[in-house]
Amino acid sequence: MTVGAASRSVYQIASDFGRAPLAYSLSAVAAVVYVFITYTLVRGGETARKVALVCCALELVGVLTVGTWTLVDSSAFPDATVWSYYGAGYILIPVALPVTGILWLRRSRALTAPAASA
Repeated sequence: MTVGAASRSVYQIASDFGRAPLAYSLSAVAAVVYVFITYTLVRGGETARKVALVCCALELVGVLTVGTWTLVDSSAFPDATVWSYYGAGYILIPVALPVTGILWLRRSRALTAPAASA
């Protein structure tokens, strides 16, 4: 998703930013969040896990907000964002990814918590 969101936003911003600045900016924000989540997961550690959890939650809020906004008022975005229609342009991966990430991060913490206290 990082590569998809980043390449889409870079192309859109470079080719026709004036057409839909909010939509293209939101796609760029999604790409930055994906990069940051990936970095924190690779880095590892409890602090990185907490940061990744917060980022996944913020990503989910963004997807749900923009997804609902595009359903209620499709004219609000002259062009689609990564989060439009809950990520339908990306096979709904943008809505599934943060949910999966949150569940995985919570489960991984539960699995490592007893070992850390031993």
